[in-house]
Order: sequence, then structure tokens, then C-alpha cells
Amino acid sequence: MTSERIAPGSKSDHGGVVLRTDSGEEYILRRKGGNAFSDPTLDELVGKTIEGSGVVAGRTFIMDGWTVEKEN
Repeated sequence: MTSERIAPGSKSDHGGVVLRTDSGEEYILRRKGGNAFSDPTLDELVGKTIEGSGVVAGRTFIMDGWTVEKEN
């Protein structure tokens, strides 16, 4: 997981967490019920490897649960 700029240059420009899968896919990470623009709970996951559950909506993975696998 990394912290990156999401939608740079747009009205939705903000810092966010990006999840990279083992197969190389990238998803903007959101937490179900969390703030889409700032979520300190997700910020704590940067640099960690997780296994998460949730739904994929386009390029966004909306998590409803996760476990930390290992720290990078």
C-alpha cells in the first residue's frame, strides 16, 4: 500500500491510499463508511500488506474488513 495523489488537477484532487495486488493491479482504497477524502484508519495501513474483503467499483476497492499480513 502506498500514499499517492488521487485525481490530480481535478476538483477531487486529494491524497489517498492505493492498493497494489500481487498481479499488479492498482485500486484506490476506501473503507466502507469512511471518508473518501481523508481516512486516518487507512493511512495507518500504508507500507503494510493486507488481506481485505469488500467490493470493487471501477478502480476503487471499498473494504469492509481486513487483516494485516506482514509489514514491508
